[in-house]
Amino acid sequence: MKRFRMNLERQKALYGIFFTMPFVVGFVLFFVNPFIKSMLISLSDIRFTQTGYELNYVGLKHYEFMLFVDTQYIRKIVDAFLQTLKDVPMVISFSLFSAIILNQKFRGRTLARVIFFLPVILSAGIVLRMERADFVTQVLMNSELVGAGGPAVFSDAAVRAFFEQLSLPSSFISFLMAAVDNVAVIIRASGIQILVFLAGLQSIPASLYEAADAEGATGWERFWVVTFPMLTPLILVNIIFTIIDSFTAGNSEMMNTIYDAVSLSSMGYSLSSAMAWFYFAFVAIVLAVVIKIVSKGVLYHQ
Repeated sequence: MKRFRMNLERQKALYGIFFTMPFVVGFVLFFVNPFIKSMLISLSDIRFTQTGYELNYVGLKHYEFMLFVDTQYIRKIVDAFLQTLKDVPMVISFSLFSAIILNQKFRGRTLARVIFFLPVILSAGIVLRMERADFVTQVLMNSELVGAGGPAVFSDAAVRAFFEQLSLPSSFISFLMAAVDNVAVIIRASGIQILVFLAGLQSIPASLYEAADAEGATGWERFWVVTFPMLTPLILVNIIFTIIDSFTAGNSEMMNTIYDAVSLSSMGYSLSSAMAWFYFAFVAIVLAVVIKIVSKGVLYHQ
């Protein structure tokens, strides 16, 4: 009897199945049933009884209420979309820049990597409290804290004046100022992306850089010819992760609206479930469009 052998492609496919199996099993065991029940609840009026609850099917009543009666729901979705549109480029740019810096060989590199990842670990604690209290803006950006002797070194006016002296386009200056104002949020949201980019940088074959050096490429040319194209698959992954993280952040106004609908609305769980399902569909559409657009520029190295 011939010994069963698999080619490399089949082995990789099998490894992929084993790698994703814990998620698939966990999703089937713990998430499928709540997903189905939440959909049924969004289409029904719920009434709690001594033995549990009863559902009275009402169709799209709750969806119609949140879309055509609630004047705030659509506005908050638009605000969440605009906030994500602003946050994603900042987080991806900062993560890529930080990963490139942390990938260099220097003394204390391991400690530096730990420091960059700490905000992710502490995001439920002091970093989130600083963000809510606007600590960075108040301490570093507020010129009133330094008295009437002139603007603070880190005030908005001083930073903007510095950028204007560099003769940068006004739109780019506005983008940089938004990044400065949200520096705490950007750092907190960049830890996972930095690790992904670091893994990608360390997996780029050294032979590609050697070939670029042999052709006389500068460091800037090496980045655009070798580093950036090889990282495009991970850029797509990080964009998807960042979009989801931005839409579902714990301090998101949209997420708080869904939570509050349970207690503040007479429709309770039904309206909250309808809001959550519509928001889920909206985020899925955004992701599908982004994947469709960004995938065209992704290079997969064989």
